[in-house]
Amino acid sequence: MSEKVSFGYEDVAPDEKTRRVGAVFSSVASKYDVMNDAMSGGMHRLWKDRFVRRVKPQPGEAVLDMAGGTGDIAFRMAARGAEVTVADINQDMLDVGIERAMERGITGLTWSNQNAEKLTYPSRTFDAYTIVFGIRNVTDIPAALKEAHRVLSYGGRFFCMEFSTTDWPGFKEIYDLYSHKLMPKIGKVIADDEDSYRYLAESIRRFPPMPEFERMIRDAGFVNTRVEAILGGAVAIHSGWKI
Repeated sequence: MSEKVSFGYEDVAPDEKTRRVGAVFSSVASKYDVMNDAMSGGMHRLWKDRFVRRVKPQPGEAVLDMAGGTGDIAFRMAARGAEVTVADINQDMLDVGIERAMERGITGLTWSNQNAEKLTYPSRTFDAYTIVFGIRNVTDIPAALKEAHRVLSYGGRFFCMEFSTTDWPGFKEIYDLYSHKLMPKIGKVIADDEDSYRYLAESIRRFPPMPEFERMIRDAGFVNTRVEAILGGAVAIHSGWKI
């Protein structure tokens, strides 16, 4: 990994990014799901439904949902009978997810504080690995992808949904204006945290374009990689297999 990594539009030391990203998510944890609704007009729920349909979790399958803190993806997969481990580096996000699960009467999930770059699980533990709107916040993305490959069983599948860059004419300019100007203001009103949401908007712009990220997934050892663009690439579902 290089000596500097991106934190929004800043280039910082790797340990500084890890610390600052942790502070961002600790700050927004309690309002994270409310903010997702406000910022996406509720569309994130449809995207997550679509994502889980692509993963096709099966009864009894072991699934690792990385960066799954508040449980949105895990709840959907558990409803299909999968045995889901929810992992997140941020305990505040996990605490929100645990509380939400208790309120909804959802049991059977495993909750674990984990660093995506250095997972504590043995190799070939899981049938599927998912990460939704989390990979861009990882300090060393190639290391996290290699760890995803390591903990998957042969025949296991990797699915990632992440914001990207839309190529729809006209919409791109509107989206850029919204994310840079309005998103931080919405964060200020709802979560009383403008700076964290400014970082989240900037982090989307610094994330690799879809073809580049797909190459990174292949470099980690995955095959049969695929990218499914949503809203012209504003959101993308990436997938690959371990054979």
